Amino acid sequence: MRSLLGNQLMANIRRAQRADGPASVLGIGTANPRANCVRQDDYADYYFRVTKSEHLTDTLKAKLKRICTYGRKRDKSAIKKRYFHHDEAVLDAHPEFLDRAAPSLDARLDILAGAVPELASAAAAKAIAEWGRPASDITHLVVATYSGAHMPGADHRLASLLGLRPTVRRTMLYMNGCTSGSAALRIAKDIAENERGARVLKY
Repeated sequence: MRSLLGNQLMANIRRAQRADGPASVLGIGTANPRANCVRQDDYADYYFRVTKSEHLTDTLKAKLKRICTYGRKRDKSAIKKRYFHHDEAVLDAHPEFLDRAAPSLDARLDILAGAVPELASAAAAKAIAEWGRPASDITHLVVATYSGAHMPGADHRLASLLGLRPTVRRTMLYMNGCTSGSAALRIAKDIAENERGARVLKY
């Protein structure tokens, strides 16, 4: 009898903690790097120019042009533009980016440390505006990125840029590749469904 009462009590407590229904998407926001946008059809010319590789145009450039235009001509690719954080000024300031023999990882990561949270905040601000409530109502932040692994992380900087409460519960997924987006969605869904009143921002 005690066991049945205990189980029922725990079930009631757990039911009270959970949300009443399934998780829902309440707002979506997107953002692209503002520094540079290149049309897909022009990408091969752009790439070989900025990497100072125009002397390799005979075969490699022709091959890259075919790759960039193959799907577009057959309506198999929806890629019309490519957005980059770096532009020619950044590449000129960092010649090590174009020299395979020179170490460049630290410089690349330093750029990403600022660029990732700024891009995320631009997209998140749109999602929050669509949601229609203040950012301070967000209870959880789930961030996934394959771009760098600084501490404090992109989640900490993003929370600051958006004006989230210091008590927001942050989850950071680093270096999970292409699957990190779906993993972050799964985490956000689990939080929203298992914690009553949770409002989760996922980037």
